[in-house]
Amino acid sequence: MADQEKLTHAQRASLLLLAVGQDRAASVLKHMGPKEVQLIGSNMAQLGPISSGMVDEVLEEFIIEIKNETGLGLDSDEYIRNMLTNALGADKAGSIIDRILLGANSKGIEQLKWMDTRSIADLIRLEHPQIISIILSLLDADQAADVLTLLPQNMRSDILMRIATLEGVQPAALRELDDIMEKQLTGSDGVKSSQIGGIDAAANILNFIESGVSDPMMQDINEANADLGQRIQDKMFVFGDLINVDDRGIQTLLREVSTDQLLLALRGVEAGLRDKVFANMSRRAAEMLRDDLEAAPPARLSEVEAAQKDILAIAKRLSDAGEIALGGGGGGDEFV
Repeated sequence: MADQEKLTHAQRASLLLLAVGQDRAASVLKHMGPKEVQLIGSNMAQLGPISSGMVDEVLEEFIIEIKNETGLGLDSDEYIRNMLTNALGADKAGSIIDRILLGANSKGIEQLKWMDTRSIADLIRLEHPQIISIILSLLDADQAADVLTLLPQNMRSDILMRIATLEGVQPAALRELDDIMEKQLTGSDGVKSSQIGGIDAAANILNFIESGVSDPMMQDINEANADLGQRIQDKMFVFGDLINVDDRGIQTLLREVSTDQLLLALRGVEAGLRDKVFANMSRRAAEMLRDDLEAAPPARLSEVEAAQKDILAIAKRLSDAGEIALGGGGGGDEFV
C-alpha cells in the first residue's frame, strides 16, 4: 500500500470511514449519492494493509479540516435563499436557488440515480420525448449518457436537441413528471421555473458517449439545426482539450488517475498532450510510462475511449470542486 502522502482524496475518505467504525461509517454513507458510495466502497476494498501511522495522519488531517469549518448548518431552504440572494442579488441567485431546492426535494430523481441505467431506460422509453429530456437533464451527465445510448437510435438526436434547447420547467410540468414516475418531485409553487437542461447539459452528456454513437447524433443535429449543433460542439470538452489545463491542474488530475487508466488513455493522442503529461510527472515516472507505452500491445478503440472518458469524468469532478480549471490559462471566465 502506498504511503499516506500518495493517497487520493477518495482513499483518505475511505480510510477515515474505516477508522471510525461500522455504525458511524454507515451513518455517513446514508448522506452520500450512489456514485460516492461506489467510489468509497471500491477504495475501501483496495486499501490493503493499513498502518496505525496512516490512520493517525488521516485523522489528524480531518480534525484540522473540521476546525476550519463554521458551525452553521445549510439544511434550511430559507437560509439558502437569503444567503444566495444577499451574495448574488435576486436576479443572479434565482436560477441557482431553484436548482438547489429542486435537487433537495427531488425524491423521485434521487431514487432514479440509484437505479441501473437499463431500468431507467425501460421506465422512460415510452414517455414523450420532452418528458425524457427533462428526466435526463436532472440526472448526472454520465448516467444520462448511458441511458441515452440504451434508448432507440431514432429517438436519441431528438432528445438531445430538446435537452440543448430546454431553458426552464414550469411547476406544472414537474408535477406531471411526479405523476409519471409515481414519486414525489415537487418544487415551490412560487418558483417561476427551474433552470435545467441547456447547451451545457447536452454537451456534458455527449462527453460521456463513445464517438461511434455520438457522431451520428451530432450529424443529425447539425442537419436539423446547424447553429445549435455548433453551439453544442463548442461546449464539449474532449480528452485532447486537457492540453489547455495548466500544469498545476494536470498534476492534481494525475494524482487521481491510475497508471493503467493513463496508459490506455494516452494511446494515439497528440504528442503535445503526451509531453504535457510527462512534464508534470517525476522524471522516473515519466520514463516508465514512456517505456510502457512503447511496449504495450494494441488496444481496442472502445477501450481507449472508455479510459479517456473515465479521466474526463475525474477532471469534471475536480473542476466542479474548484480544484482545477478545465479552461486552462486561456479559457474560462475573465476576472474583472
